[in-house]
Amino acid sequence: MSKVKYYYNSETLSYQKIEYTFKEKFLRFILVFLVVLTLSIILVGIYLSVPGLETPRERLLKKELTEMKLNYESLIDQNHKNEDVLHELIERDDNIYRSYFGIEPISKTIRNSNLGSVNRYQDIKGYSNADLVKDTHRRVDKLSKQITIQSKSLDEIIKLAQSKQSLMHTIPAIQPIKNDQLKRMASGYGWRTDPFTKARKFHSGMDFSAKTGTPIYATGDGVITRADSRSSGYGNHIRIDHGFGYLSLYAHLSKYNVKKGDRVKRGDIIGFVGSTGRSVAPHLHYEIHKNGKKIDPKNFYYGSLSNIEFQAMLNASSRSSETLD
Repeated sequence: MSKVKYYYNSETLSYQKIEYTFKEKFLRFILVFLVVLTLSIILVGIYLSVPGLETPRERLLKKELTEMKLNYESLIDQNHKNEDVLHELIERDDNIYRSYFGIEPISKTIRNSNLGSVNRYQDIKGYSNADLVKDTHRRVDKLSKQITIQSKSLDEIIKLAQSKQSLMHTIPAIQPIKNDQLKRMASGYGWRTDPFTKARKFHSGMDFSAKTGTPIYATGDGVITRADSRSSGYGNHIRIDHGFGYLSLYAHLSKYNVKKGDRVKRGDIIGFVGSTGRSVAPHLHYEIHKNGKKIDPKNFYYGSLSNIEFQAMLNASSRSSETLD
Protein backbone atom coordinates (compact mmCIF):
# COMPACT_ATOMS: atom_id res chain seq x y z
CA MET A 1 0.00 0.00 0.00
CA SER A 2 1.39 3.42 -1.03
CA LYS A 3 2.05 5.86 1.77
CA VAL A 4 -0.43 8.78 1.99
CA LYS A 5 1.19 12.21 2.39
CA TYR A 6 -0.35 15.42 3.79
CA TYR A 7 0.50 19.10 3.83
CA TYR A 8 -0.57 21.89 6.25
CA ASN A 9 -2.93 24.45 4.74
CA SER A 10 -2.34 27.74 6.56
CA GLU A 11 -5.50 29.28 5.13
CA THR A 12 -7.82 26.58 6.45
CA LEU A 13 -5.57 25.80 9.40
CA SER A 14 -5.83 22.10 8.67
CA TYR A 15 -3.91 19.17 7.13
CA GLN A 16 -4.94 18.13 3.64
CA LYS A 17 -3.95 15.10 1.52
CA ILE A 18 -1.42 15.63 -1.23
CA GLU A 19 -2.78 14.49 -4.54
CA TYR A 20 -0.67 14.30 -7.74
CA THR A 21 -1.94 14.59 -11.24
CA PHE A 22 -1.12 11.84 -13.77
CA LYS A 23 1.44 14.12 -15.43
CA GLU A 24 3.18 14.74 -12.12
CA LYS A 25 3.24 11.02 -11.36
CA PHE A 26 4.69 10.25 -14.79
CA LEU A 27 7.39 12.92 -14.43
CA ARG A 28 8.30 11.56 -10.98
CA PHE A 29 8.58 8.07 -12.43
CA ILE A 30 10.82 9.29 -15.28
CA LEU A 31 13.00 11.16 -12.81
CA VAL A 32 13.44 8.11 -10.56
CA PHE A 33 14.15 5.91 -13.58
CA LEU A 34 16.84 8.28 -14.87
CA VAL A 35 18.46 8.51 -11.45
CA VAL A 36 18.54 4.69 -11.13
CA LEU A 37 19.88 4.29 -14.69
CA THR A 38 22.59 6.88 -14.10
CA LEU A 39 23.67 5.25 -10.85
CA SER A 40 23.74 1.82 -12.55
CA ILE A 41 25.94 3.09 -15.36
CA ILE A 42 28.30 4.70 -12.85
CA LEU A 43 28.53 1.50 -10.78
CA VAL A 44 29.16 -0.68 -13.86
CA GLY A 45 31.86 1.72 -15.04
CA ILE A 46 33.52 1.61 -11.63
CA TYR A 47 33.29 -2.21 -11.61
CA LEU A 48 34.86 -2.56 -15.04
CA SER A 49 37.62 -0.04 -14.28
CA VAL A 50 38.85 -1.83 -11.15
CA PRO A 51 41.96 -3.88 -12.18
CA GLY A 52 41.87 -7.58 -11.37
CA LEU A 53 38.17 -7.61 -10.54
CA GLU A 54 36.59 -10.71 -12.10
CA THR A 55 33.19 -12.32 -12.15
CA PRO A 56 32.91 -15.92 -10.84
CA ARG A 57 32.48 -17.16 -14.42
CA GLU A 58 35.56 -15.24 -15.55
CA ARG A 59 37.56 -16.79 -12.71
CA LEU A 60 36.33 -20.27 -13.69
CA LEU A 61 37.19 -19.74 -17.35
CA LYS A 62 40.59 -18.35 -16.42
CA LYS A 63 41.30 -21.40 -14.25
CA GLU A 64 40.25 -23.75 -17.06
CA LEU A 65 42.50 -21.86 -19.50
CA THR A 66 45.47 -22.14 -17.14
CA GLU A 67 44.90 -25.88 -16.74
CA MET A 68 44.66 -26.28 -20.51
CA LYS A 69 47.94 -24.42 -20.98
CA LEU A 70 49.66 -26.66 -18.41
CA ASN A 71 48.27 -29.78 -20.07
CA TYR A 72 49.35 -28.51 -23.47
CA GLU A 73 52.87 -27.73 -22.25
CA SER A 74 53.07 -31.20 -20.68
CA LEU A 75 51.94 -32.74 -23.97
CA ILE A 76 54.55 -30.79 -25.93
CA ASP A 77 57.28 -31.80 -23.46
CA GLN A 78 56.29 -35.47 -23.69
CA ASN A 79 56.23 -35.23 -27.48
CA HIS A 80 59.79 -33.84 -27.45
CA LYS A 81 60.92 -36.76 -25.27
CA ASN A 82 59.24 -39.25 -27.60
CA GLU A 83 60.97 -37.63 -30.56
CA ASP A 84 64.34 -37.96 -28.79
CA VAL A 85 63.78 -41.65 -28.01
CA LEU A 86 62.59 -42.33 -31.57
CA HIS A 87 65.62 -40.49 -32.96
CA GLU A 88 67.96 -42.71 -30.90
CA LEU A 89 66.05 -45.80 -32.06
CA ILE A 90 66.34 -44.68 -35.70
CA GLU A 91 70.08 -44.15 -35.23
CA ARG A 92 70.47 -47.64 -33.79
CA ASP A 93 68.30 -49.14 -36.51
CA ASP A 94 70.17 -47.50 -39.41
CA ASN A 95 73.72 -47.74 -38.04
CA ILE A 96 73.63 -50.87 -35.89
CA TYR A 97 70.74 -53.25 -36.51
CA ARG A 98 70.74 -52.98 -40.30
CA SER A 99 74.53 -53.01 -40.33
CA TYR A 100 74.40 -56.35 -38.48
CA PHE A 101 72.59 -57.95 -41.39
CA GLY A 102 74.20 -56.08 -44.26
CA ILE A 103 71.05 -54.26 -45.40
CA GLU A 104 70.76 -50.61 -46.43
CA PRO A 105 69.37 -48.04 -43.95
CA ILE A 106 65.91 -46.63 -44.61
CA SER A 107 66.35 -43.45 -46.66
CA LYS A 108 65.66 -40.09 -45.04
CA THR A 109 63.30 -39.34 -47.92
CA ILE A 110 61.02 -42.17 -46.80
CA ARG A 111 61.32 -41.38 -43.11
CA ASN A 112 60.59 -37.66 -43.63
CA SER A 113 58.15 -37.83 -46.54
CA ASN A 114 55.18 -35.44 -46.38
CA LEU A 115 51.91 -36.48 -44.79
CA GLY A 116 49.64 -35.90 -47.78
CA SER A 117 47.18 -33.13 -48.58
CA VAL A 118 48.12 -29.55 -47.81
CA ASN A 119 44.48 -29.05 -46.74
CA ARG A 120 44.94 -31.54 -43.92
CA TYR A 121 44.73 -28.83 -41.26
CA GLN A 122 42.13 -26.51 -42.86
CA ASP A 123 39.68 -26.99 -39.97
CA ILE A 124 42.18 -25.38 -37.60
CA LYS A 125 42.26 -22.07 -39.47
CA GLY A 126 40.54 -19.07 -37.96
CA TYR A 127 41.53 -19.65 -34.34
CA SER A 128 43.77 -17.19 -32.53
CA ASN A 129 46.41 -19.88 -31.90
CA ALA A 130 45.92 -21.73 -35.21
CA ASP A 131 49.64 -21.76 -36.11
CA LEU A 132 50.62 -23.29 -32.78
CA VAL A 133 47.90 -25.95 -32.93
CA LYS A 134 48.73 -26.71 -36.57
CA ASP A 135 52.43 -27.13 -35.75
CA THR A 136 51.62 -29.48 -32.87
CA HIS A 137 49.31 -31.59 -35.05
CA ARG A 138 51.99 -31.74 -37.72
CA ARG A 139 54.65 -32.91 -35.26
CA VAL A 140 52.38 -35.55 -33.75
CA ASP A 141 51.41 -36.81 -37.22
CA LYS A 142 55.05 -36.94 -38.27
CA LEU A 143 55.98 -38.81 -35.10
CA SER A 144 53.15 -41.30 -35.65
CA LYS A 145 54.25 -41.94 -39.24
CA GLN A 146 57.90 -42.40 -38.24
CA ILE A 147 56.87 -44.82 -35.48
CA THR A 148 54.91 -46.85 -38.04
CA ILE A 149 57.91 -46.94 -40.40
CA GLN A 150 60.23 -47.88 -37.52
CA SER A 151 57.86 -50.62 -36.35
CA LYS A 152 57.86 -52.20 -39.82
CA SER A 153 61.65 -51.93 -39.93
CA LEU A 154 61.99 -53.73 -36.60
CA ASP A 155 59.64 -56.46 -37.85
CA GLU A 156 62.06 -56.93 -40.75
CA ILE A 157 65.03 -57.02 -38.37
CA ILE A 158 63.32 -59.64 -36.19
CA LYS A 159 62.78 -61.89 -39.21
CA LEU A 160 66.44 -61.55 -40.17
CA ALA A 161 67.51 -62.18 -36.58
CA GLN A 162 65.52 -65.40 -36.44
CA SER A 163 67.49 -66.68 -39.43
CA LYS A 164 70.85 -65.59 -38.03
CA GLN A 165 70.88 -66.80 -34.44
CA SER A 166 74.65 -67.33 -34.40
CA LEU A 167 75.23 -63.68 -35.33
CA MET A 168 72.91 -62.48 -32.57
CA HIS A 169 74.76 -64.55 -29.97
CA THR A 170 78.15 -63.16 -30.92
CA ILE A 171 77.38 -59.44 -31.16
CA PRO A 172 78.11 -57.55 -27.87
CA ALA A 173 74.65 -56.90 -26.40
CA ILE A 174 74.87 -56.51 -22.61
CA GLN A 175 76.67 -54.25 -20.15
CA PRO A 176 80.11 -55.61 -19.19
CA ILE A 177 79.53 -55.25 -15.42
CA LYS A 178 76.44 -55.55 -13.24
CA ASN A 179 74.87 -52.11 -13.42
CA ASP A 180 71.17 -52.54 -12.66
CA GLN A 181 70.70 -49.05 -11.22
CA LEU A 182 72.81 -47.41 -13.98
CA LYS A 183 74.84 -45.62 -11.31
CA ARG A 184 78.22 -46.93 -12.41
CA MET A 185 78.39 -44.97 -15.66
CA ALA A 186 81.35 -42.65 -15.08
CA SER A 187 82.00 -41.36 -18.58
CA GLY A 188 80.77 -42.05 -22.08
CA TYR A 189 82.06 -42.06 -25.65
CA GLY A 190 83.05 -38.66 -27.05
CA TRP A 191 85.07 -35.59 -26.15
CA ARG A 192 85.91 -35.56 -22.45
CA THR A 193 88.46 -34.04 -20.04
CA ASP A 194 91.66 -36.06 -19.61
CA PRO A 195 92.24 -36.62 -15.84
CA PHE A 196 96.01 -36.29 -16.22
CA THR A 197 96.47 -33.40 -18.66
CA LYS A 198 93.05 -31.69 -18.05
CA ALA A 199 92.87 -31.17 -21.83
CA ARG A 200 89.92 -32.12 -24.04
CA LYS A 201 90.52 -35.55 -25.54
CA PHE A 202 88.38 -38.00 -27.49
CA HIS A 203 87.31 -40.88 -25.25
CA SER A 204 86.79 -43.94 -27.45
CA GLY A 205 84.88 -46.09 -24.98
CA MET A 206 82.79 -46.09 -21.81
CA ASP A 207 84.04 -46.01 -18.22
CA PHE A 208 82.14 -47.94 -15.53
CA SER A 209 83.19 -47.11 -11.95
CA ALA A 210 83.28 -50.15 -9.66
CA LYS A 211 85.21 -51.59 -6.72
CA THR A 212 88.38 -53.57 -7.36
CA GLY A 213 87.44 -57.21 -7.85
CA THR A 214 84.00 -56.56 -9.36
CA PRO A 215 83.30 -59.30 -11.98
CA ILE A 216 83.50 -58.38 -15.67
CA TYR A 217 81.33 -60.26 -18.16
CA ALA A 218 81.82 -61.12 -21.83
CA THR A 219 79.23 -59.12 -23.73
CA GLY A 220 78.95 -61.65 -26.56
CA ASP A 221 80.20 -65.07 -27.69
CA GLY A 222 83.71 -65.14 -29.08
CA VAL A 223 87.38 -66.05 -28.78
CA ILE A 224 89.92 -64.40 -26.44
CA THR A 225 92.59 -62.91 -28.71
CA ARG A 226 94.52 -61.05 -26.01
CA ALA A 227 94.74 -61.18 -22.22
CA ASP A 228 97.87 -59.20 -21.35
CA SER A 229 99.25 -55.76 -20.41
CA ARG A 230 101.25 -55.13 -23.58
CA SER A 231 99.13 -52.25 -24.87
CA SER A 232 99.94 -48.67 -23.85
CA GLY A 233 97.57 -47.18 -21.27
CA TYR A 234 95.17 -50.13 -21.02
CA GLY A 235 97.06 -52.01 -18.28
CA ASN A 236 95.76 -55.54 -17.86
CA HIS A 237 93.21 -55.92 -20.62
CA ILE A 238 91.24 -58.50 -22.60
CA ARG A 239 90.11 -58.51 -26.21
CA ILE A 240 87.36 -60.76 -27.57
CA ASP A 241 86.92 -61.44 -31.28
CA HIS A 242 83.18 -61.96 -31.81
CA GLY A 243 83.38 -62.52 -35.55
CA PHE A 244 81.45 -60.60 -38.22
CA GLY A 245 83.96 -57.75 -37.78
CA TYR A 246 83.18 -57.14 -34.06
CA LEU A 247 85.74 -56.96 -31.23
CA SER A 248 85.25 -55.90 -27.60
CA LEU A 249 87.99 -54.62 -25.28
CA TYR A 250 88.06 -54.57 -21.43
CA ALA A 251 90.86 -52.53 -19.77
CA HIS A 252 92.48 -51.78 -16.36
CA LEU A 253 91.69 -55.25 -14.91
CA SER A 254 93.06 -56.40 -11.58
CA LYS A 255 93.25 -60.03 -12.77
CA TYR A 256 92.09 -62.38 -15.53
CA ASN A 257 89.68 -65.28 -15.51
CA VAL A 258 90.53 -66.39 -19.07
CA LYS A 259 93.57 -66.75 -21.32
CA LYS A 260 94.31 -66.25 -25.00
CA GLY A 261 92.54 -68.80 -27.20
CA ASP A 262 89.66 -69.51 -24.79
CA ARG A 263 86.13 -69.53 -26.22
CA VAL A 264 83.59 -67.65 -24.10
CA LYS A 265 79.83 -67.19 -24.06
CA ARG A 266 77.90 -64.00 -23.41
CA GLY A 267 77.67 -63.55 -19.63
CA ASP A 268 80.83 -65.54 -18.76
CA ILE A 269 83.10 -63.90 -16.17
CA ILE A 270 86.34 -63.04 -17.99
CA GLY A 271 88.11 -60.90 -15.37
CA PHE A 272 87.81 -58.45 -12.51
CA VAL A 273 87.84 -54.65 -12.18
CA GLY A 274 91.08 -52.95 -11.21
CA SER A 275 93.08 -49.77 -11.78
CA THR A 276 96.11 -50.93 -13.78
CA GLY A 277 97.67 -48.93 -16.60
CA ARG A 278 96.70 -45.29 -17.16
CA SER A 279 93.96 -45.06 -14.54
CA VAL A 280 93.10 -42.74 -11.65
CA ALA A 281 90.61 -45.03 -9.85
CA PRO A 282 89.21 -48.57 -10.04
CA HIS A 283 86.97 -48.84 -13.09
CA LEU A 284 86.38 -50.70 -16.32
CA HIS A 285 87.16 -49.05 -19.65
CA TYR A 286 85.05 -50.78 -22.32
CA GLU A 287 85.32 -50.45 -26.10
CA ILE A 288 83.66 -51.96 -29.16
CA HIS A 289 85.40 -52.11 -32.54
CA LYS A 290 83.70 -52.79 -35.88
CA ASN A 291 85.98 -53.68 -38.79
CA GLY A 292 88.88 -52.06 -36.94
CA LYS A 293 87.05 -48.84 -36.12
CA LYS A 294 86.14 -47.84 -32.56
CA ILE A 295 82.39 -47.15 -32.26
CA ASP A 296 80.06 -45.93 -29.50
CA PRO A 297 79.17 -48.83 -27.14
CA LYS A 298 75.90 -47.19 -26.03
CA ASN A 299 74.00 -48.75 -28.93
CA PHE A 300 74.90 -52.29 -27.89
CA TYR A 301 72.95 -52.72 -24.64
CA TYR A 302 69.67 -53.84 -26.18
CA GLY A 303 70.05 -57.23 -24.51
CA SER A 304 69.96 -55.90 -20.94
CA LEU A 305 68.09 -52.56 -20.87
CA SER A 306 64.46 -51.52 -21.23
CA ASN A 307 63.59 -48.39 -23.23
CA ILE A 308 63.39 -46.32 -20.02
CA GLU A 309 66.71 -47.68 -18.74
CA PHE A 310 68.30 -47.09 -22.13
CA GLN A 311 67.22 -43.44 -22.06
CA ALA A 312 68.64 -43.07 -18.52
CA MET A 313 71.90 -44.63 -19.71
CA LEU A 314 72.04 -42.16 -22.62
CA ASN A 315 71.66 -39.25 -20.21
CA ALA A 316 74.38 -40.61 -17.93
CA SER A 317 76.82 -41.38 -20.75
CA SER A 318 76.39 -37.98 -22.39
CA ARG A 319 77.58 -36.06 -19.34
CA SER A 320 80.61 -33.99 -20.27
CA SER A 321 82.72 -35.23 -17.37
CA GLU A 322 86.32 -36.14 -16.67
CA THR A 323 87.27 -39.68 -17.63
CA LEU A 324 88.99 -42.14 -15.30
CA ASP A 325 91.76 -43.03 -17.76
